[in-house]
Amino acid sequence: MDQKYEALFTPWKIGNVEIKNRIVMCPMGGTSLFGWFELGGCHFDKEAAKLFIERANNNVGLIIPGIAPLRDTFWGKWLWQNPKMFEELKEFMDEIHKTGAKLFIQLTAGMGRSWAITELVAPLHRNKFTRALVKPILDTSHELASPSPQPARWAPDIICPEMTKEQIHEIIEAFAKTAKLCRDAGVDGVEVHAVHEGYLLDQFAIEFFNKRTDEYGGSFENRYRFATEVVKAIKGACGDDFPVSLRYSVESKMKGFCEGAMPGEEYTEVGRGMAESEKAAKYLQDAGYDMLNADNGTYDSWYWAHPPMYMPQNCNLEDVAHIKKFVDIPVVCAGRMEPDAGAQAVAEGKIDGVGVARQFLADPEWITKIIEDRLEDIKPCICCHAGCFNFSSSKGHANTQDLFDTMGLSRCAINPKTMQSKKYKIEPAKKSKKIAVIGGGIGGMEAAMVCAQRGHKVDLYEKSDKLGGVFIAAAAPSYKEKDRDLIAWYNREITRYDAITVHMNTEVKDIATLDADEIIVATGAVANTIPVKGADKAIEAVDFLLDNSLAGDNVVVVGGGLTGCEIAYELYLQGKKPVIVEMQDDLVTTPGVALANTSYLRDFFKTNKVPVYLESRTTEIREDGVTIATKDGKTIDVPADTVILSVGYKPAPIAQKSKKVHVIGDANKVGNLRTVIWGAWDVAMKL
Repeated sequence: MDQKYEALFTPWKIGNVEIKNRIVMCPMGGTSLFGWFELGGCHFDKEAAKLFIERANNNVGLIIPGIAPLRDTFWGKWLWQNPKMFEELKEFMDEIHKTGAKLFIQLTAGMGRSWAITELVAPLHRNKFTRALVKPILDTSHELASPSPQPARWAPDIICPEMTKEQIHEIIEAFAKTAKLCRDAGVDGVEVHAVHEGYLLDQFAIEFFNKRTDEYGGSFENRYRFATEVVKAIKGACGDDFPVSLRYSVESKMKGFCEGAMPGEEYTEVGRGMAESEKAAKYLQDAGYDMLNADNGTYDSWYWAHPPMYMPQNCNLEDVAHIKKFVDIPVVCAGRMEPDAGAQAVAEGKIDGVGVARQFLADPEWITKIIEDRLEDIKPCICCHAGCFNFSSSKGHANTQDLFDTMGLSRCAINPKTMQSKKYKIEPAKKSKKIAVIGGGIGGMEAAMVCAQRGHKVDLYEKSDKLGGVFIAAAAPSYKEKDRDLIAWYNREITRYDAITVHMNTEVKDIATLDADEIIVATGAVANTIPVKGADKAIEAVDFLLDNSLAGDNVVVVGGGLTGCEIAYELYLQGKKPVIVEMQDDLVTTPGVALANTSYLRDFFKTNKVPVYLESRTTEIREDGVTIATKDGKTIDVPADTVILSVGYKPAPIAQKSKKVHVIGDANKVGNLRTVIWGAWDVAMKL
């Protein structure tokens, strides 16, 4: 192991519980050991248990599973009313402890205005009759209950009801009862969720959200009363020696409702600023909390707590290290933490533990690979949120993520086996076949490797001199270093398979020439065109991404989807002046693109005054600019040196599906890296 990582592998204590190393697997929605959002109600989740056992066997020090709602989302049953679940938990804890890892259960008071009410559920809540009708199954008013009436984050037209004192006391009691059941089951500690990320306890703590006039609102002590009464109740039920961690946001990074602050921006904080945070951290420690599991942000600035690739690596470290100066308890920092920076911060005493979440989904063995000095073998998380947390929203829409995704968080776009081990698994083929894969993009390489692992012989044909396909262009922007690492990982990984023969610079024009039992077509997609005068004067998005010298200083990007926005973002970072023209009423309206990602781009363009024309249509492209028609009937000429077209793609398979021909990835249906990789497995597992 490289010496620079040594500090990560030193022991430390939370209360009287010793942790063998400084690496904390942070909580992620969907990894609750008590299930997540299932219609059948709370149960011991064996898929999540399998996830944690595998990570525990790969040298993680402390595991904190995803939030466990104290009250079941469906049917309203309290966790402490399900003793059988805790009996199964005890058996699981015995297995965890055999690995040397420790585990804390994260318990949540609720989400309040941050509850991600979906497009399916929102209409039921808006209507008084249907709200009452579904209440026995799903009590939306209870889920949305907040410290004060205020707009819901995901549906601002819905006003959240004010939580009653009786409800507050019921939650505090549930914390104590559930924590005791956890302690009795052998759990090493609990984490209270959360004075963090704008969830319910954070809404009570932040004056911007809390307008109450009773003992749970107003003064500093009143606003933090809920959180302090929770830890006192837990300690009263479990004893002072039972560790209680607190998920904690140092700063809210908020400029207003649904508006966050950019890294490095000078702004007026409307949430919890650093001065209050210094006081709050000490106050919460003195109330009884034994650890702060810290980062930044709220759902209004979601990209701080769930940083996409646009956010800097280790984005919360400076603020978390600062707050550690004001407490005596251990402090963990999360947020795109890199192991080298984390190790250095631990060695310098700036933090006590390094919080990592999504990297555990992408590669369960990443810590083992650090220990064994195999860093290049680590499959990198690319911060896409496409599998793990793709709650999505755009103007006029609540959470547009479909029900399948809502009920299956913490899967992984680049590792289908994560939280889906029953569906995606390698089983030997009944008969070894000769497989031809046409196209050396990510989908083609993934299919080839799955086929090889199952015992097939594979010929992979790539017409260019590089493997990676269109993902090479997608990974080109300066902030996509993890995407480039992933391409490098694939290029190394595929060489490990003797059963795969790669044919570079080999274009397959006729599949009849191939000597193969089965053929997988992974030839990707081609760019759409628009029927606009002068369209031939524009350059395609992929061409710009592969050679950004093609763009001048003033650039119009036609198309404000994810690719168009990322191009405009890259142009701005290069010092150029982008303008976005989009026909929809918002940027990035495609469901399944996480709000954490899209809200960053929207806030960035707003903060930096990048011109965005929504509900506008490009009518002409000229050498010196474009003409657009706006929603109010105006015609505007926008000057530009360069026009970049980013108006989507259409499949380009070189052959159609048949009994022996299988079309995957964008050649089948244009999607994202998740659909490409999962689709490759869907086909390759059956051959």
